[in-house]
Amino acid sequence: MEAKANSNLPPGFRFHPTDEELIIHYLRNQAMSRPCPVSIIPEVDIYEFDPWELPEKAEFGENEWYFFTPRKRKYPNGVRPNRATVSGYWKATGTDKAIYSSSKYVGVKKALVFYKGRPPKGTKSNWIMHEYRLSELVHPVRQRGSSMRLDDWVLCRIYKKRHVGSSSEQKEEEQEEDSQVREATTTNANNDASIHNQQQALEFPRTFSLAHLLEMDYLGPISHLLDDNNNPFHSAFEFQSSVGDASSDSNGGEKAHLGELPYNTVI
Repeated sequence: MEAKANSNLPPGFRFHPTDEELIIHYLRNQAMSRPCPVSIIPEVDIYEFDPWELPEKAEFGENEWYFFTPRKRKYPNGVRPNRATVSGYWKATGTDKAIYSSSKYVGVKKALVFYKGRPPKGTKSNWIMHEYRLSELVHPVRQRGSSMRLDDWVLCRIYKKRHVGSSSEQKEEEQEEDSQVREATTTNANNDASIHNQQQALEFPRTFSLAHLLEMDYLGPISHLLDDNNNPFHSAFEFQSSVGDASSDSNGGEKAHLGELPYNTVI
């Protein structure tokens, strides 16, 4: 917040009080008719105006504005405040926040949103109000005749909520999401191709040689293949042995190898 031109505040002055400071140094002093540290919060009945009319009623502020305002009763015999304005109403949102000073309960903060129209069909706006009130009235207001005043003073902070994130930021976020999706798709495709290649490498060929089998690491030692009773090579070697035995029986009981003649054979 920056000071206006007609203010006696020094250049560069900023007003950023905490909730505790607003209660202790401003609202309490106002309720007890004592001067505040800085006289920049005017007394305005904010419910007689719409929120967009309030900035010009303030003595100080650029993006947020502070006011001391009384509250009026909604019903003559009730304690519920009347929050209707010229063209809308203020509606409470969330839960009240307790304000403490050195672990002592000193006040309450209530958040409200302005709605255009009449309840319950009002249209929500971006105008926000934080209403601060003391935990207990310093000077209780006594109802006199037809007076609708509920209490002396509450302190209100008014501001307009800005839209979060610009269109350029939203586009950047969308582009980043698209990039992540494309990256994930490429990774999945590469994983699928790798799995497919591994499956092809593990397929057992229909035609093969013994040398080819020796070069295939995933089949394990060749001795394991030869010792396996269920292996097709085992029957082939048994056939070779049986042929050799038969040849040996026909040539004097001597064992001959396939493709070879006994050493004592006469040609």
